[in-house]
Amino acid sequence: MRGEPSCPKCGGRVRAPGLFADAWQCDVHGTVYPLQPVIPPSVEALNVVVRRTQVPVWMPWPLPVGWLFTGVAYAGDDRSGGRATAVACSGPGPLGGPGEMILIAEELGVGLGARYAGIDGPDPGSYMNVEKPPQAKVLAAGRPTPLWHVYRTPDDRAVFAGEALGMWVWAVMWPEQAGLLMYDELVLTDLRDAGAEIDLVPCGALSPRLLRP
Repeated sequence: MRGEPSCPKCGGRVRAPGLFADAWQCDVHGTVYPLQPVIPPSVEALNVVVRRTQVPVWMPWPLPVGWLFTGVAYAGDDRSGGRATAVACSGPGPLGGPGEMILIAEELGVGLGARYAGIDGPDPGSYMNVEKPPQAKVLAAGRPTPLWHVYRTPDDRAVFAGEALGMWVWAVMWPEQAGLLMYDELVLTDLRDAGAEIDLVPCGALSPRLLRP
């Protein structure tokens, strides 16, 4: 799938580095790491992102029963490397019907997770209460990782966020009831460490959520 890089925060057009700026520019958000065109789901696509990124590429592994990998995107360029990644998975929801999940890893301020969460970004800090116990826990790269519910998001999704490996990690699920998956203590693997096991990832059709958060 071909396309132009876009702003990770708003999806708007961005200008490439040139005579007057040495970084990608969005008219609304200024300097950004460009979101590269979404890559259709395949093992090859995953390998491309894994090789280019500077941040984790999170995937539930093993995937929940019946779930498939349904797309990947990253923000960054050849010079910076990927500074945010988004991995989509789809499958049967815990209460029936289809469910979708996008896991985002990003450096502070990139804003891709906030865009998928449907909140004003770039980061989740003011939208979650870390003074209270976390609402969910995952095992991320072998480490227990608390996640807090992100408030004031659109009603059609459930959003959790926390920190793993020094980066923001977001879990965004549609519909809202699919958020029940987060209470099963998912195991998240950084696909940069998966080695040959990445060839075993089952692929489905491209998730439209990656294209239209």
